[in-house]
Amino acid sequence: QVQLQESGPGLVKPLQTLSLTCTVSGDSIAMSNYYWHWIRQPPGKGLEWMGFIYYSGRTYYSPSLKSRTSISRDTSKNQFTLQLSSVTPEDTAVYYCSREQPGGLYENWGQGTQVTVSS
Repeated sequence: QVQLQESGPGLVKPLQTLSLTCTVSGDSIAMSNYYWHWIRQPPGKGLEWMGFIYYSGRTYYSPSLKSRTSISRDTSKNQFTLQLSSVTPEDTAVYYCSREQPGGLYENWGQGTQVTVSS
């Protein structure tokens, strides 16, 4: 049974970098053929896809966020990370990591972590 858990600071100051880590258990991010995603949901809005990292290390980002977004992995720790630079209050959201399996299904999600951008 695969499990995902987000972790990182819940409060980030404007213009600084938001950093979150997704720890995966029950599967290997290096050996599976899954896509590992970061998704967020601002207050009162829908889910917004941010980007993914493939088991090979290949990444792809939302065009609206790619200039500020970086997703990386640490295979020794079975973790993948999100960095979002130059944050503003509009980046306040619940951030999720998720596994996409073949066929485009997102059946495995972390519980989400609230991140607030405020001075």
